[in-house]
Parts: sequence; C-alpha cells; structure tokens
Amino acid sequence: MNSRMEFKKKKKRRGLKLVLFLLFMIAALVGYAGIQFYQGTQMASGEGNTPKEEDYTFNGVKDKNGRINVLLLGVDSRGEEQSRTDTMMIAQIDPETNETKLVSFMRDMYVEIPGYQNYKLNTAFFLGGPDLLRQTLKQNFDIDVQYYMIVDFKGFEQSIDILAPEGIEMNVEKAMSENIGVSLQPGLQNLNGKELLGYARFRADAEGDHGRVKRQQEVITAVKDEALSIGSVTRLPKMIGAAQPYIETNMSKLDQVGIVKDILLGNSSDINKLTIPVADSYTDGYYQQAGAVLEVDFETNKAELQEFLNQ
Repeated sequence: MNSRMEFKKKKKRRGLKLVLFLLFMIAALVGYAGIQFYQGTQMASGEGNTPKEEDYTFNGVKDKNGRINVLLLGVDSRGEEQSRTDTMMIAQIDPETNETKLVSFMRDMYVEIPGYQNYKLNTAFFLGGPDLLRQTLKQNFDIDVQYYMIVDFKGFEQSIDILAPEGIEMNVEKAMSENIGVSLQPGLQNLNGKELLGYARFRADAEGDHGRVKRQQEVITAVKDEALSIGSVTRLPKMIGAAQPYIETNMSKLDQVGIVKDILLGNSSDINKLTIPVADSYTDGYYQQAGAVLEVDFETNKAELQEFLNQ
C-alpha cells in the first residue's frame, strides 16, 4: 500500500515538473519574442525615414456573419499629402474556421465615387483616404469592411528581409525592370524585399494590371508559407516590430495579433483568392479625364463577390 502511494507521489511530482518546465519554456519564448519585437521597432525607428501617421476617419461596419473584413492598401509613402494606392484588397478572416479569403480589386476600374465624378477606383483613396474608398466599394460592389490597413512599401521590403534573410523563392516568368526599381531576370530564384516588391508591382507588359494582381496574390501566399516555416517562425516578432511604424490602421494591437494568428494558423496553407472584375465581365474603355479604364459589368461582379465571400 505504501509503495503504491509513494509511486503516485513520484508520478505527481514528475507531472508537476513537466508543467513547470513547459511554463518556463513558454515564458522564455515570450521573453524572446518581446526582445525580437523591440529590436524590430528600434531598427525601423533608426532609419529616420518612417512615414508620418495620418488621422483618418473610418466608418467601418461589422460583418453580420461574424467574419472580419479588412481593407488592405499598399502605398508608396504615407508621408505625401495625397497619394493613390497601388494595391487594393479585402482580406476576410473567419474566426470560426480560420479560413482566409482575399479579394483583389484592379485599380483601373471605372467606378462611381460618392461626391465626385466617375473615375478610376484607386482615385477614391487619393480624394478621400480609406473611408472614401470603402464607400466607393460599397456603392459599386455592395461590400463593406470593418477595418483598414495601409502598408507603406518600405515597411514591406524591410519586413521581408527580416523574415527571410536569404530571400523568398519565386519563379520570375519574364524579364522585369520598368518602373519597379530593380532588374529581374527569368527563372526560379530567391528575391529579397526590394526585389519581391518589384516583382509584385510590375505591370509594363501585355498583361498590365491583370498580371500584377496575379503576382500580388502569389507573393502573399509565398510570404505566408515562409512565415510558417520552422526557420522563420522565431523571426516573426522582429518582423512585426519592424513593420509597425509603416502600418496605418484602425485596428487595435490585440485585433492585429488575433488576425495574424488566424491567418497563419488557418486550416489550410492555401488562401482562397478572387480578382475583381472577374473574367469576361469587363471591356476596355477610355475617358479624357481618366485615360484608359476598365468598363465593368457591376451586377455580375457583385454576384461573384457575394458568392465568394459568403459560401
């Protein structure tokens, strides 16, 4: 009887030691993450060229089904008084399933901009910031969002270099150099932050904005895969810390962490993607005040968008 009790006590002590060890490891990892995050923020602030923050008003609306919709915008510099956005996407995260969906909007679509004459979609941001762009998407495509996140491209470059010091592997399908700040040659290769950004922004070919949107989606998937790799996970806090000064958003820090968790720990490594306008739903047009544009069948695209986000 005594031996059995002694065995139970020893087993209980071993169990307690295991719990304490796990708690110690978690604390150590959290401490390491904090140090890495601090180093990242110091790295960014030391550059002396981080963009100034803007005081945007954003009247976002919660999704009635409990999903999280974020308007993602990429800009050259938030320090400018006015700028057009080069990248316009809506990311939808379902907290119940951790499923992530990504909708890319081509910037040359000819749309109604509330309070202004019709123009290209990206002009809405130039005229009234993220909330006017939100209103424009609502009016033309019947989709609303709760949050916005503006990412300065300089922060993207630096974040990639921290996450993947050896670069991220991409298959460059053609020579690219015009208006992207780098010169890329065809072939499978590792791209650093500046090169990866140039790859995503290239549009000086027959595909134009169609090809660029496709590459932007490819880059997002590749970055997610890299972030999930064993060698890169420990670099995530430093990457996030370095990116913070280059991000403007109405999301709280807790919301940002939760969304990053949902995306990275999603049920699938794949991100479901849609490009608006969808195939065979637009024609090329031209207006004197706007130049070359895409004339869109809005009813078709509304239906495709609703089916994609609500299926």
